[in-house]
Amino acid sequence: MAKIKFLQSLAKPLEKLLPQKWVKRYELFLYSAGISFSALEFLVVSLLLAGVASVIAFILSPVKIYALPVFPGLFLGIAFVYPYYLVSKKTEDMERNLPDAFFYIASSLRAGISFSEALEEASTARFGALTEEFKRTVQEIKKGRSTMEALRAFAIRNKRSPVIYRSTMIILEAYERGAPMADVLVAVANDVREILRIKKERKASTGMQAMFFIIASGFIGPFILGVVSQIMGGMSTPEVGLNLPLEAIKNISLAFVAVQAIVSGLGIGIIREGKFSAGFKYSAMLVMLGVVIFLVATRVQISSFM
Repeated sequence: MAKIKFLQSLAKPLEKLLPQKWVKRYELFLYSAGISFSALEFLVVSLLLAGVASVIAFILSPVKIYALPVFPGLFLGIAFVYPYYLVSKKTEDMERNLPDAFFYIASSLRAGISFSEALEEASTARFGALTEEFKRTVQEIKKGRSTMEALRAFAIRNKRSPVIYRSTMIILEAYERGAPMADVLVAVANDVREILRIKKERKASTGMQAMFFIIASGFIGPFILGVVSQIMGGMSTPEVGLNLPLEAIKNISLAFVAVQAIVSGLGIGIIREGKFSAGFKYSAMLVMLGVVIFLVATRVQISSFM
């Protein structure tokens, strides 16, 4: 963990405000993401960066109300979406390499070496992010931790992946009972490979639905609302006799674009991966895309295309 004195002093008020149980869970979350800050320090960094960005946005923005969502949006993005993205990317890489790693360890065990030695051999092979986790497990064993405890710590570190956690716990139980580990590893590897195949098929079969959400919430919806806002601006003239609250309409439309993008992102997460949390990355992408398209649509002169 990184230890920076001025961050520690700023983090003290947060330590009193936040529940200790939540802080520990968030610290494990950052630990899984590979971020070398303590939970409170990273929250302080997120608050500072979001605060600076919101002040700059307030100074530069012609419409000051647009600067209001910058602070909560950027804070949530840095503190939660970015670590979640790192964890998701790492987990996906580890799950993809897990069957091959289990087959590799099984073949080493059949060659007549111990389980800890087989793990050490796997830590020198190329299994992406999984290799780093194996190295960490081997280091813990060399420092005096038992193989069981090191594997349990490996499972807890990667608890956000049900595939990795459950398969590791099955191996732990088999190791405790003295089962033939090579056969267990091959069986678990085949099960993991089948689960990954099913997940891949699910993503492929739901690709069209996800694409519909992305196009509707990221492109077409924001563009139509931007054009409608511009048309209303053209209608609100003394000649037509209308006096519409254009700024209010524009702000409401922009808020609708952001809310629709968030809901659509969560929907994509449910469709493709079966859980709300998986939709956060899609929500962040769609919010940024939708806001940009909306602002471009409100500034492009439609008459120039007529």
